[in-house]
Amino acid sequence: MGLGIRRRSHPDRGSWRPPPIGRAVLPNYAYWDARRADWDSAFAAVVTQTVGRGAPPPSDVQFFRHLRRFVALLGDPQAELMPPPAIASRVARPPLALRSIERRPFIIDYDANDEMRIARPERLAEIVAVQGIPADQWIRDSVLPETPGGSWGHAVARMLEGERGSALHLLLRLPGGAQRGASVTRSVPLTARWPLEHPALEVDTLPGGALWVRVNSLADEGLVQAFDRALGDAPRLAGIVLDLREAAGTGSGRENGYAILARLIERPVLTSRWRTPQYRPAYRGADTPDSIGAWLAAPSDSIRPRQGRARFAGPVAILASPRTAGAAEDLLVAFRNGSRGPIIGETSAGGTGQTLLLALPRGWRLRVTVTRDAFPDGTEFARTGIAPELPVSPPSCRWRSKSTMCWRDAMRRSSGRGSTSEPRRAAERHFVSSWARKNRITPLHALSDTSGFSRARRNPCPTPG
Repeated sequence: MGLGIRRRSHPDRGSWRPPPIGRAVLPNYAYWDARRADWDSAFAAVVTQTVGRGAPPPSDVQFFRHLRRFVALLGDPQAELMPPPAIASRVARPPLALRSIERRPFIIDYDANDEMRIARPERLAEIVAVQGIPADQWIRDSVLPETPGGSWGHAVARMLEGERGSALHLLLRLPGGAQRGASVTRSVPLTARWPLEHPALEVDTLPGGALWVRVNSLADEGLVQAFDRALGDAPRLAGIVLDLREAAGTGSGRENGYAILARLIERPVLTSRWRTPQYRPAYRGADTPDSIGAWLAAPSDSIRPRQGRARFAGPVAILASPRTAGAAEDLLVAFRNGSRGPIIGETSAGGTGQTLLLALPRGWRLRVTVTRDAFPDGTEFARTGIAPELPVSPPSCRWRSKSTMCWRDAMRRSSGRGSTSEPRRAAERHFVSSWARKNRITPLHALSDTSGFSRARRNPCPTPG
């Protein structure tokens, strides 16, 4: 039978049959050779764990979580199993936005509803324990096995998911060092709009006339028009900081990213190249080691300067983080190929490529990656990510006192690379270094996980006691 397995009063164990996930994935998934376990034996283990001898059948939510573990074995950072609405509406999380900093979960924002006003979760508070279990153990044992790609950051973001309406007790370490408990309810279902969702594009002006552009979703239809309005027809700016740290969408939105870059270049630049599997039954034979033996390859395309709109020729820098994924990573590739400016921050997620949403029986759906993307020279960056030229990691609250030194060291290294034969790159490094020093920007400010730059300026981080 399909994925829509239901509980029965007297379950017939013969009715538990492998769902058609494997049949849907095999001809489409671009990294089938990288899966971490034998598919059939892995599903048999899931079924055995779910309904062992004498064990009652699981609830739909429990079975959904078991299937998540099964799909995570693909090793695809963009894979996502989507249950029917009847099941998805029963899986929820508290209205807390979480981020991993130094592999520790921090609350970076929350929805100020009635419950949160009573629970009083403080921004930048660290979650030390959940239900009395240390946070790292909770993530490692309960959440990470269900997380596609095994990303610790993604596991932290979903670490509080569970049965809708159930309560959680959290032990928090506040920015000042004190600890206290907080009770929260899993109240926001997967089917509801996330109350802490940011607009696709946020714009702020830095002192000195530079523009801070934060892209949260490249898939938004109105993104390019919003960027054009922010940039204007005759941009007279000291520089642009393009913030892609929260652009964590899937493979869609690639053309929007290229359209934005087209206003920031004066000559054509190369995009990433890709290949996708071609299904050939002969390659599944016992004599052929590679289950995906045929590929359709596409060479790098060119992004040309946008015609009809004024182009910005001044300094540009991009911010990246482990949450920069999907189409945003293809934008990083094109940006680097054009030598347009430095990439600052952390290595990107390594979860890129075109995705395909596969329809499964009984209303279930599965998203998998169907292309393998690479630099123009053929170097693939899936799973490894794209490293920045100027690596700067946001420290946890405990290390805030050291953050200014870390950022200034990074800026000093960048300013020492220039040469007279690279006037543009030298100007870009001077621009980034100047506004960093002028505004005393630290990694927690400039690469903050908490909010846009304007909030970081208004609310400097307190020094822990």
